[in-house]
Amino acid sequence: MIKKYNVTGIGNALVDIEFTVLDSFLADFGIEKGLMTLVDEERQTTLMKEINKATAKMQCGGSAANTVIALSQFGGNAYYCCKVGDDELGRFFMEDLQEAGVSNNLLADRLEAGITGKCLVMVTDDAERTMNTFLGITQNFSVQEVNEAAIKDSSYLYIEGYLIPSPNGKEAMLHAKKVAESNGTKVALTFSDPAMVKYFGPAFDDVIGPSVDLLFANEEEAMLFTKKSSLSEAREELKKSARHFVITQGKNGAMVFDGDTFIDIEPYATKAIDTNGAGDMFAGAFLYGITNGHSYASSAKLASMASSKVVSQFGPRLKWHEAKEILNRLHP
Repeated sequence: MIKKYNVTGIGNALVDIEFTVLDSFLADFGIEKGLMTLVDEERQTTLMKEINKATAKMQCGGSAANTVIALSQFGGNAYYCCKVGDDELGRFFMEDLQEAGVSNNLLADRLEAGITGKCLVMVTDDAERTMNTFLGITQNFSVQEVNEAAIKDSSYLYIEGYLIPSPNGKEAMLHAKKVAESNGTKVALTFSDPAMVKYFGPAFDDVIGPSVDLLFANEEEAMLFTKKSSLSEAREELKKSARHFVITQGKNGAMVFDGDTFIDIEPYATKAIDTNGAGDMFAGAFLYGITNGHSYASSAKLASMASSKVVSQFGPRLKWHEAKEILNRLHP
């Protein structure tokens, strides 16, 4: 059966405001480098007053949103379930998502009163990204925003790990996974951030259940989740949780388990300027590949090239022509 969408994603809808900072900025404001930290609106407003407006770049985002947009840029069909408020940023998010070619559950005349979430993405000179996030109305993302019809008509459901701290978010994750499994849709999950695994590991156990079809993790997340001290031990342990998985390794490339063997994916040489969105881009390109007839190895090569390109520039997205050039280079 041919399905309409390659992937339906669920996750937090955030307007990303990305800007460059010095390490001293993080130190002055007591911000933990390299992690995503949830903050209240007052804290975010304080930081907004201090940012370098000249470097700021705004676009619709959130982890899963970045992933389905990446998939769309490579030529895939994606749907996104999310929640924004009836405000200026909410309408901006909806329009930006539509321009990116991603179908979604947002209707201009049915947006709920509330404040759309924002993520301040602070990029330091070493290309590390640090995020302070005010969830706003997306913290109320629930089963109600899950489009069951879209999941049924998708090859994959993609679940964002950042939903895990919220009880209603976790309920939505479980519900969406059940819908997928009942209708022949494969389930992919990303841990999203080491902090999510560190503080909500048991909740991830609940969502994963016996197993998921595909898991995305970086090295730190893989070892935190499995409670192993080496990557070789962690990857063996992950076989109990996922039928297939990808472990991204930054400048060292990635490791893919295709269900039978481990495949090492070489990195592409690049000068990293901004690592924000690298994992999201990898997931989007990889999902595009495996839902369009490419092998796990070939899909991972595409994903590695795409993520190496995105870290060489400011922002979590490629330009449309860049995605097409990468695709043509690997699959002429």
